[in-house]
Amino acid sequence: MRIERIDGYAPIRDYAAVGDGRTVALVGRDGSIDWLCLPDLDSPSAFGALLDAERGGRFQLQPEAPFEATRRYLPGTNVLETTFTTSGGSVRVIDALTLPTGGLSPYRELVRRVDGLSGRVPIRWSVEPRFGYGSMQTAIALHGGVPVAARGSDALAVLSWQAGDAEVAATSVCGHFRTDAGSSGLLVLAAAHEEPLVFPARAEVEARLEATMESWRSWAGGREYDGPWRDAVVRSALALKLLVFAPSGAVAAAATTSLPEEIGGTRNWDYRFSWPRDAAFTLQALLALGCSREARAFFFWLLHASQLTHPRLQVLYRLNGRADAEESELALGGYRNSAPVRVGNGAAAQLQLDVYGEVLSAAALYARFAHGLDRDHGRRLAEIADLVCELWPRPDAGIWEVRSEAAHFTQSKMMCAVALDRAVELAEAGHLPDAHVDRWRRKSALVREFVESRGYSESKSSYTRADDDEALDASLLLAVIAGYDRADAPRLVGTVDAVRRELGRGPLVHRYVGDDGLPGEDGAFVACSFWLVEALARQRRVEEATALMDKLVGLGNDVGLYAEEVDPPSGAFLGNFPQGLSHLALINAAAAIATASR
Repeated sequence: MRIERIDGYAPIRDYAAVGDGRTVALVGRDGSIDWLCLPDLDSPSAFGALLDAERGGRFQLQPEAPFEATRRYLPGTNVLETTFTTSGGSVRVIDALTLPTGGLSPYRELVRRVDGLSGRVPIRWSVEPRFGYGSMQTAIALHGGVPVAARGSDALAVLSWQAGDAEVAATSVCGHFRTDAGSSGLLVLAAAHEEPLVFPARAEVEARLEATMESWRSWAGGREYDGPWRDAVVRSALALKLLVFAPSGAVAAAATTSLPEEIGGTRNWDYRFSWPRDAAFTLQALLALGCSREARAFFFWLLHASQLTHPRLQVLYRLNGRADAEESELALGGYRNSAPVRVGNGAAAQLQLDVYGEVLSAAALYARFAHGLDRDHGRRLAEIADLVCELWPRPDAGIWEVRSEAAHFTQSKMMCAVALDRAVELAEAGHLPDAHVDRWRRKSALVREFVESRGYSESKSSYTRADDDEALDASLLLAVIAGYDRADAPRLVGTVDAVRRELGRGPLVHRYVGDDGLPGEDGAFVACSFWLVEALARQRRVEEATALMDKLVGLGNDVGLYAEEVDPPSGAFLGNFPQGLSHLALINAAAAIATASR
């Protein structure tokens, strides 16, 4: 496939991701690494051309002659293989962030191996680091013959073997070489942060690369899912694993910030945080895949992070568990001039009632898996249920974090009922203190009375977006998934049909229509489309669910990754990438069909 950029920007669909459990790099189909934050996924970028093609910095590697490119992940891994074909020959590039091993090694290590396959191919490469989201002047100098870019507490060494002589300029390191059939060159970026910079030997790098591939294969091979669409499910599991921040167990919503929901628009948000709202989806997917270790780590991170604001649940937390997320704007042009570019996320300060239902649902899932809960955890969850009794009558920002006035969103109220119902179940099983069970039951009944009398439209045979509002909202599909009522309850069946009818665009589903306090529009939300599949499967409408799932699985990019949104007319990806919720929803939809088919 030939490569095209628009004003220096690759389509979001053209990116693949590699990672090491601490950070993620985005690799374009044309071999340019346009996004890498160091030392962690939520740190400032060292390569940020994704958000400013001129000032952001990148690591380019490609043939000098015109080329076509095909790529794949090596089976069962998050190691990327790109094959460039020119009129004079072909070359294969292996890209990986190596996983940590024993012994002395760089704090972070990006490896690019260039293998000649046929003929002779001239290759050019250029490393242009721009620390601090491109805001800092980068100084490059030779240390022991090795080019090193440094700024403050960050340093980046550029090492090369059989990849041409490094040419050092003021702000870049470049090189040229030729490949022949059987040749193998190696380019390595070794990074340090507040510690000595390690210059690894080639043999050590190659050993770590092999160990990284084996580690990924071993992890993927241990996934227990054996239902339909296994390849897509395992690839989504691997994508999700890229977003697990290994030091804490938190799962980032995405690897990027400010990729736009509309080209040229302002709906550009930082998703490098973990949302408790996604807790039940995450645990459901991890347990379906047999990821018990990751499930435990995530659940304990969730309880640790929420301790900071207990009993109130914040909308999102940093990957290290901190609650600060102040939103600010960067002096970057934005992806294809989609500004502003934001870091931090102001939604952290919003009231979103649905999060309480998700967290207590996650606790119920975890209690079944672990055969109980720690006594202190049970006490804290009971205090959260008590808070729901106080909060549920209030208007909120809803699951979509609207920036218009708060409203009485139906899905938010539904999830308050779910939260109280799960608290009752956990207390009856002996996992929570039961002193307030009767109160939880009474309040749940009040919430349900509100939903049924003020959040349902007889004319549409559907629940509606908000109190006294006839508009629909795809989040209502979660009433089926979260167990607000029996999946086949007539009002839920009508709601699923109405959402599909009014918000569907082919196989895709938009979140909602109507004012949300922001200008412009967004694309179809990928997770909503998979939620529709799961809702249909839970209603035993397996043929409908299967037909829709087949179409959605085909909408991923060439390496099986999904962004937050898709533009229905063009199929272009929109929003942050890769998007954890999209992959979680795919996994859970496939598992729901597998269960219903039995």
